[in-house]
Amino acid sequence: MMHLISPSLLSADFGNLQHDIEMTNSSEADWFHLDIMDGVFVPNISFGFPIIKYIKKHATKPLDVHLMIVDPDRYIDDFQKVGADILTVHYEACNHLHRTIQNIKSKGMKAGVSLNPHTPVHLIKDIIADVDLVLIMSVNPGFGGQKFIPNTIDKIKELKELIIKKKSNALIEVDGGVDNTNAKTLIDAGCDVLVAGSYIFKSENQPDTIKGLKNLS
Repeated sequence: MMHLISPSLLSADFGNLQHDIEMTNSSEADWFHLDIMDGVFVPNISFGFPIIKYIKKHATKPLDVHLMIVDPDRYIDDFQKVGADILTVHYEACNHLHRTIQNIKSKGMKAGVSLNPHTPVHLIKDIIADVDLVLIMSVNPGFGGQKFIPNTIDKIKELKELIIKKKSNALIEVDGGVDNTNAKTLIDAGCDVLVAGSYIFKSENQPDTIKGLKNLS
């Protein structure tokens, strides 16, 4: 499978959001990555249901929704209603992760689990066969534009070995500091989905930047 690109709308121009949605629609991107922050689990607040509903109305590609919130179980139905196609929760935010994953899947969404930089891969060995995606944070979550944490590469390799060992179909997604200096290394290590925000939306030619990430040489 060729790797996927999921531009992070956290870095989009919210004064002209429809333009950035349409650009992503017409580009070689595969998904829309939406970071949902509550100011509690992470020290920042992003956007909520009305914005997601608006994005869904105009998007022609799946919504890859990443919840950086406490008690995500309370809102699973709500995210399904506003159009999430993939719903990813944090390992660190779920007391009963298996139950949460099963609940997400029962609503017809793909289920993902995310790991913060300090959270080791082995902690999800008992859930890896049940998830559709594992999101490795390559920066500390909460803000865009941060510097990539190099240890992420080893973490991806370890996760890939676990996925193979457990015969899981989970995709590996990486979010944080992704750009043209590390994208190929991430793919070579086993990453399936690249999330990029600032690198795409602050570039002069956004479609070309996405194309460059999609067609790595």
